[in-house]
Amino acid sequence: MNHLHFKSLTFYGVTISSVLLLFKFVTTYGEKNLKAPLSLKESYSLIFGEKLPDCNQPDTIILNVHQSGVYLNGVFLPANINSQQKSTLEEHPTLTGRYKNNNISLSGQIPNYVLCQNTSATDKNRKAHRIVNLQMQIEKEDNLIGQISISGVNKAIKVSAVPQKNQDKPANSNSH
Repeated sequence: MNHLHFKSLTFYGVTISSVLLLFKFVTTYGEKNLKAPLSLKESYSLIFGEKLPDCNQPDTIILNVHQSGVYLNGVFLPANINSQQKSTLEEHPTLTGRYKNNNISLSGQIPNYVLCQNTSATDKNRKAHRIVNLQMQIEKEDNLIGQISISGVNKAIKVSAVPQKNQDKPANSNSH
């Protein structure tokens, strides 16, 4: 029992106390300052402030959002889409972005036919894409308001989004 000296016990005591104090500090900081963002709704109906030029715009466009913390993926869907087309488009989200301080930013390419339902759409027009940049803020009752910039349109267009009715966001309700 020669190896239990006062210096060794002091060293180990100070080391263990330091680690416990550091752990307490990090835990307190995390509980105060690191908060998960609020969950967004999964599906919104978009309402444009004005019609797009040279475009037979549909009455309703759906924005589906998938959230992982502050990172977002999204897809624009026409309201009259069938379930097979919907699942195909949702498997490959075309918009990416972030959610920070109640601000949502999404950008990417979307198929032209989602924004413009031209009755004489050829295969070439259906394969064309537009680059969009969507900037929105969360308002009361989970409504979104902001603007969208679309390639080929000279100015940003005001847009609002209303959560679709009858959507249930899965929650971690297994733990009571």
